[in-house]
Amino acid sequence: MHLKQNDLRTAPRLGCITERKPVSFLRELLPVATPIHVVGTFTGVVRQAQQRQGAALLAVLNVTPNSFYDGGAYQHVDQIVRRIDELIADGADVIDVGAESTKPGAARVPAALQVERAAPAIAHAVKRGALVSIDTTQPLVAETALKLGARVVNDVSCLADAALADVVAHYDADLIIMHSRGSMVDMADFSVYDDQAYQDVVTDVSREWLAAQQRAVHHGVKRERIWFDPGLGFHKSAAQSTELLRRLSEFSALGAPRVVGPSRKSFLGALDGSGPERRLGGTIAACLSAVSAGASVLRVHDVFDVRQALLAHKSLTAQSLPLPGQSRASVAQSSGILAQHSGGSDESA
Repeated sequence: MHLKQNDLRTAPRLGCITERKPVSFLRELLPVATPIHVVGTFTGVVRQAQQRQGAALLAVLNVTPNSFYDGGAYQHVDQIVRRIDELIADGADVIDVGAESTKPGAARVPAALQVERAAPAIAHAVKRGALVSIDTTQPLVAETALKLGARVVNDVSCLADAALADVVAHYDADLIIMHSRGSMVDMADFSVYDDQAYQDVVTDVSREWLAAQQRAVHHGVKRERIWFDPGLGFHKSAAQSTELLRRLSEFSALGAPRVVGPSRKSFLGALDGSGPERRLGGTIAACLSAVSAGASVLRVHDVFDVRQALLAHKSLTAQSLPLPGQSRASVAQSSGILAQHSGGSDESA
């Protein structure tokens, strides 16, 4: 089944931007899009994940033919269903559904086609009880996704279209605003951007993002429901993306929780010339660095591997707990004695 572009224009209106009702295939999906159990809020889910493993995992599900890493892998309903089930089993905290590639030079995808691609994925994920975000810059796509049960809108345009904020406010959803300087169609290639384009990349990104945040608030989105993403690779050179990640802690001044998406991106490949399929090691290192610098959410393709790394990192860096009958002071004293012995002798190495 393919949706004609005119279907969404001529159908009755859906909601806040339009009063369109879902086209026929959406009418079939909406009744079953009821969670098996009630999922929590985005903030609640993130907090629980932080307690378990240090950060929440926003699992990438690209239902596109041309995304930079997994494009074409999940285009049929059976493939989509299987992948969602895998991501949930691997420990995903949120399923992030994207129906439009944002790689450099990719053509824009009409809203009707994005809806056709994304709707089955959203419906199945919601039915499984997962919290779902929709990765889109288009208000109509966002509204349809929220109608189907998504709770978060992930905007990679730095709120280029303020009508997107109207939709988020109307449905009382969360909004991830990712920093960007326009459409990725304008970028020549991955991580190809003028190294002089930012006077100071952290300062400039902060200022531009705060302007987008203010637009969202002006359109009714609650400030506490807006999340910051520095936009690694989006109108950034490899060096600029690396610097953003290295200085991620400085963004705490924004007062917004941080979402970071380093997964298999080209700034990692710039280190050794590797392609996307061989960047898992760099992805994990970038994720651990981001969490150490205060990231609340990590957007990743490889949920199982990153989650395992987070759990190991949490275990290895956890403070020593006192044994029964042992005080915290004695644990600290023992740690100090060990530090003295290990720090003053080259033989201990």
